[in-house]
Amino acid sequence: MKTLWKGAINFGLINVPIKMFTATENKSISFKNLHKECNTPIKQKRYCPNCEKEVEYDEIVKGYEYQKDTYIIIKDEDLEKIPGESSKTIDIVEFVKLEQIDPIYFDKSYYLAPEDTGKKAYKLLVNALNETEKIAIAKVVIRSRESLVCLRVYNGILVMETMHYPDEIRNSSEVPGINYEITISDSEIKMAKELIEGLATDFNPEKYQDNYRTKLLEIIQSKVEGKEIKQVVEKDKGGVIDLMEALQASLDMVKKEKLEQAKNKSKKRSRKTVS
Repeated sequence: MKTLWKGAINFGLINVPIKMFTATENKSISFKNLHKECNTPIKQKRYCPNCEKEVEYDEIVKGYEYQKDTYIIIKDEDLEKIPGESSKTIDIVEFVKLEQIDPIYFDKSYYLAPEDTGKKAYKLLVNALNETEKIAIAKVVIRSRESLVCLRVYNGILVMETMHYPDEIRNSSEVPGINYEITISDSEIKMAKELIEGLATDFNPEKYQDNYRTKLLEIIQSKVEGKEIKQVVEKDKGGVIDLMEALQASLDMVKKEKLEQAKNKSKKRSRKTVS
């Protein structure tokens, strides 16, 4: 893994030197825009429509649009005047329970590993967080931006989650089409709860994969090899049916799948007994 950033965690009077690494990777397949006639990648040019000419990178400045089509120029020295904490420290401000934070606040995840001089202090923080069942809320400045973060333990190491500030979360009451009154019967609620319980299980991320990406890679490989691509015909899901009918059909399907799973497990146990 490539080190993204180096700094230290400030925990009371304790200083924990750390290195930061990305915890996730984007595996989305990207495409390049090509010229249809010759398959040459298209280049994006920096063009000023007012001057009607291309501009060099050193001719570009940052601007903030404070009125329609009206800008003020923001220079690097303006940004340097903003008071801030050290850009090399993760400053813990409080400790809370993880369940008190709604997942909507979480943004990106980063692994934190100790420098050689901070291994004991790092382990101390990990153990203390585990035993108190708490996570740390902290602030850090990375790339000239102060971020709200939390530090938690994952598989025995510290993970830093960047978080959205409250004013970055859009008000759910502004979502169109959600403020309405409708009557739900007790039987509908009962069947919906049965369906949920029928599908309830322990979360196992290994069960899931990006099927779209897998199919797309298959198509790409087929085209590379010059093979014909077969059109997948989607199954007709039928028209709109009654909600109770849909719930009952879903319950029947879940029960059937559970029965099949039980039969398969029984067969596997029988084979092991015979062998």
